Amino acid sequence: MNDMTEAVAAPQSISRAEHAAGMAAYREAGQRLAEEIGNRGPLRLTDDGALHPDIQAAYWRHGYYVFTGVIDQAEIAALRADAQTMLARAPIGPDATVDAQGRPALGLDYARVPYRFTRPLADPWGGTAILGGRHPAQMSQPKPDADAPEHVVFLMYAMCQAMPSGLRLYGHPKLLAAAQSINGTDFVPFNDAIFVKQPGLGGSVAWHQDGVTHWNNPDWDEGIHGFNFQVQLYPATVGNCLWVIPGSHKLGRADIKSMVRENGGSEQLPGAVPLVCAAGDVTMVNRQMVHGSFANSSPDLRISLTFGFHRRKSVLGQKAALAIAETQATYDEKRIFERSSVIQVAIDARHQAFPHEPVFAYQPFRGQEDAFRFTPETFDRVIRDYNTKDLAI
Repeated sequence: MNDMTEAVAAPQSISRAEHAAGMAAYREAGQRLAEEIGNRGPLRLTDDGALHPDIQAAYWRHGYYVFTGVIDQAEIAALRADAQTMLARAPIGPDATVDAQGRPALGLDYARVPYRFTRPLADPWGGTAILGGRHPAQMSQPKPDADAPEHVVFLMYAMCQAMPSGLRLYGHPKLLAAAQSINGTDFVPFNDAIFVKQPGLGGSVAWHQDGVTHWNNPDWDEGIHGFNFQVQLYPATVGNCLWVIPGSHKLGRADIKSMVRENGGSEQLPGAVPLVCAAGDVTMVNRQMVHGSFANSSPDLRISLTFGFHRRKSVLGQKAALAIAETQATYDEKRIFERSSVIQVAIDARHQAFPHEPVFAYQPFRGQEDAFRFTPETFDRVIRDYNTKDLAI
């Protein structure tokens, strides 16, 4: 079932505990730098519904922001329950079709398999040609405990189809207001993915930049490849969280392999900060940032619902990048409209669940709202297999 080839594992010479101990000083330095920068606080909007200009300025200066307390505990509980259901319904391995209870695994009828696996504490992408080779240097891969399984779930996809609470989250008015403020009123979606860092087992994501398409574009700027939100369902600790190098979104395409080599071969790159979060916090990270995460040698679970947005003009007319299924697709008006319609259905799904909450007005669908109400018909027409129309650049 796994259609992405895993990296050949490097020798695992240190234990999980030794890996954690070897990260201690680096983590402390990163936390100090993060505290100096700040770049965290509530998601504040102006009276006209725009992301507060102070937050926008801080985001563009450093390339990230941590919004605290965005998702309340009742909604987090629903998201956790749906994510845990997805995990429980996962196939028992990359080529299996049944879950741990012998039931048919979730997603056998999806157009794209919703699970990706890795070996415990491994780096499945670093040093490979996967995803355009954008993870050029492999991370350290500690030796897992003796009772570790052969494979663990690393990523889950299709949150808007598989998780009712995930579809409602996609229509969150404050998050969509932030997306509009950063990318314009005609902003469009990218994709979504659920990162799963299981305690003492979760694999790493090697240092990389997300953007692929526009590095040589004459109109390149620091926002041309969009951004990602990550909604944290559990605390993201210094031992399992995402790390970013502030300001790297402004510098063009980074030579990450050279950065590691000049750091003595260590993946503990200087100047990085950990995005430590409480459950319900949401990170916003520029896709041109150099960022990554280390093997989860900690005892803490992290599940992060990740979904991104683009400027429409960055996407229109471009060829698909990072796609798994159809790499030659062109993002024409029809493709963009169909993928963007997921946002409008999500807005209505959220309104039905939270009728007293403000409703975001998504400008590309003004006057067309009735055609995209959340119903069984629109679920089948718009949401089912929506991620085959992702807009990756």
